[in-house]
Amino acid sequence: MTLYRFAKRIVAIIFFPLYRIKVVGRENIPKNGAVIICSNHISNLDPPVVGITSSRDIYFMAKEELFDNRFLNKLLTGINAFPIKRGASDRQALRKGMNILAEGKTLGLFPEGTRSKTGKLGKPLPGVGFFALKSKAVVIPCAIKGTYKPFHKTVVTYGKPMDMEALRAQKVNAKQAADAIMDEIQILLQ
Repeated sequence: MTLYRFAKRIVAIIFFPLYRIKVVGRENIPKNGAVIICSNHISNLDPPVVGITSSRDIYFMAKEELFDNRFLNKLLTGINAFPIKRGASDRQALRKGMNILAEGKTLGLFPEGTRSKTGKLGKPLPGVGFFALKSKAVVIPCAIKGTYKPFHKTVVTYGKPMDMEALRAQKVNAKQAADAIMDEIQILLQ
């Protein structure tokens, strides 16, 4: 068993009862092929929660500074995280993300790039639009609702796959594609 699968089981055993997690729409995640799961970002707990509620193993980008510590580097790498330089165009991270999708795997992205301090959706970074337009991956919007207070309900909703072909046909740019993805997440939050 991989570290990812082991960690997923342990976290699920703890988080599902602690945060009373309810999952809606998991059937919308394709069983095979490249997938991008795009979620709002309200807490440091979002990546593990999306990880345990998804039917697929997910690769997440994490801020580069987290990989400076050798122990944390090994742990994060073992649970499918890879570094990204924030505030700059990180070609290496973009290439890594595209390779993950080319291999038919699942990439988890938080379009805002950072946690929301207010719980409201912020503006998306164009990177999510880049991945959605340049790959042939299925884009699944995801919304996390809750406070992560122990024994209060947290709902994770996976929306229907987005029609990226229609956006490609309209020749939208990465920013416009990112905005369209955020619109779908906003609908799921309402």
